[in-house]
Amino acid sequence: MKVVKYIMIFLFSITLLSSCKEEKNNTNLVTVYECPMLCEGDKMYVEGGSCPVCKMDLAQKNQNEAKELATDISESSIFNLTSEWKTEENKTIHLEDLRGKTLVMVMIYTTCKAACPRLVADMRNIEAKIPKEYNEDLQYVLISIDPKNDTPERLKAFAKENFMDDEHWTFLQGTEESVREFANVLAVKYKQISPLDFSHSNIISVFNPEGELVHQQEGLGVDNKETVASILETVKN
Repeated sequence: MKVVKYIMIFLFSITLLSSCKEEKNNTNLVTVYECPMLCEGDKMYVEGGSCPVCKMDLAQKNQNEAKELATDISESSIFNLTSEWKTEENKTIHLEDLRGKTLVMVMIYTTCKAACPRLVADMRNIEAKIPKEYNEDLQYVLISIDPKNDTPERLKAFAKENFMDDEHWTFLQGTEESVREFANVLAVKYKQISPLDFSHSNIISVFNPEGELVHQQEGLGVDNKETVASILETVKN
């Protein structure tokens, strides 16, 4: 009986060790990169490349020093979308490259003369109410619903014209398919009514750092108190 008892204890110990090892392996460290000159502070990238500020090659961060990033993405996250986008800097990114920051997103087009200027003003009004100390943890993203005409060059010019050319502002050009897919996720409806004109919903959306929708503001020039509160709550958690 003692032999059986010892065998049972031994088998239980092996099972326990295997379980712990399996649980440990479920947590992965993602390789991350940063500017060797720390031009952007603690900002890190999941892919190599060059620093957008000093143009030096990004350096791989020591795994022992790197922040541990969750590798699982929830079913409701926009980071499940695998489409490629061009920024106003003509850099190709995926939405998941924005992971880790609170996202304030809106869909516009640069030739719009009616609603979009109001939406842009609303975005700048929201930014003005958020303390600048949170800018590193925030990204204001404007996605064009007119990818044919809103090239990266045009988006860059638009950003400068509207004083939205700081690091925490990003403009995105996709394909017609990726724009339509993203609009469906945000429940934004739009329709082209002439070569340079669209009718569209007026919605500003807030996503947490894992890409999950936490708040939407609908309308033009509306009270953004709840939107600002939602951003602050998300960025502080």
